[in-house]
Amino acid sequence: MKKLFLSLSVLAVVLGFNACSTDVDLYADYKDTPIIYGLLDASVDTNYIRINRAFSGSNENHIDATEVALIEDSCNYPGKLKAYIVKFRNAYGNTYQPTGDTIWLDTITIDNKEEGVFYSPRQKVYFTDEPFSVNNGSTKYKYKLFAHINNDTITSETGVVGGEDFKIITQSLGFVAEESNRSGRILFTEADNAVFYDVAMTFYYRESHNGGPFVDKEVNYRFGVKSADELNKESTMFYVTFAENALFTLLKEAIGADTVVNPNHPHVVRYFDAKPMRITLAAGGDELYNYIQVNQQSGFSQSIPDYTNISGGRGVFSSRVNLVQDVRISPRTQSDLYGISAWGFQQQ
Repeated sequence: MKKLFLSLSVLAVVLGFNACSTDVDLYADYKDTPIIYGLLDASVDTNYIRINRAFSGSNENHIDATEVALIEDSCNYPGKLKAYIVKFRNAYGNTYQPTGDTIWLDTITIDNKEEGVFYSPRQKVYFTDEPFSVNNGSTKYKYKLFAHINNDTITSETGVVGGEDFKIITQSLGFVAEESNRSGRILFTEADNAVFYDVAMTFYYRESHNGGPFVDKEVNYRFGVKSADELNKESTMFYVTFAENALFTLLKEAIGADTVVNPNHPHVVRYFDAKPMRITLAAGGDELYNYIQVNQQSGFSQSIPDYTNISGGRGVFSSRVNLVQDVRISPRTQSDLYGISAWGFQQQ
């Protein structure tokens, strides 16, 4: 499996339609091309799907996509399409059978979309707040999307990423202030149908300047997106490693000269809570992996992507899941933080 270069955050940009080529030449004759972007996440309350159409143009009549994209009618189909998702469960062998459950999609207009080359601040999306089932042991699920557009039925399907056994194992993290050749680990179990993972850890603290109000601060360490083949593995668990002094390196850069012993800066006091570290873990499905891999070669700025798993249209319909876990830091880490008097960390 080739190395994955782009993170889930890059896909978020794609799904947000924040970039497109400015001079597009799509078809010699006009053709209505559905463009669908959807990532099912069983861990969230509401799932959103974009169902739009491609810009129109011809070889003789080029269009500026950045201008057309600002016009809602050029992106949206009028009214509300008949769109729904059908639930399937595994049966004998590798076959899946419909469960009889259908999730109907409604529309909502987002009024606070950030500025971008696609129309803003209003944007119409399809959504559902119905729960999606997660895989449990030998019971597996798939979902198939149907969108009826004019006289065509656009379809796509994806397995559910995650499952009840997908967990972050690590409950605490340890760091040291001095230089060290040792490393720490973040361990987690495998997610069903996931082919790549994105791991990060964040340290949260608060600071007050010269007796003023406390302000929330944070430093972040990202491990980068890794395919399942690139991850370290121990028994049935995956893990990523970090330098044992990583937290202190991040804080040194973040705090800089902003210390209690700097005569040109007011007095600083800093606190952290009992569980100041947060581990975030995202897992993504095969269709999403392929979308990123293929389209990063030709550029995400095109209005019609090269890779698609949409039958009768273009885009991607896949699955992802995000886990978040707050963890403690070791007594040694706390002692070292309090021991750097210039940083002003104090016990509450």
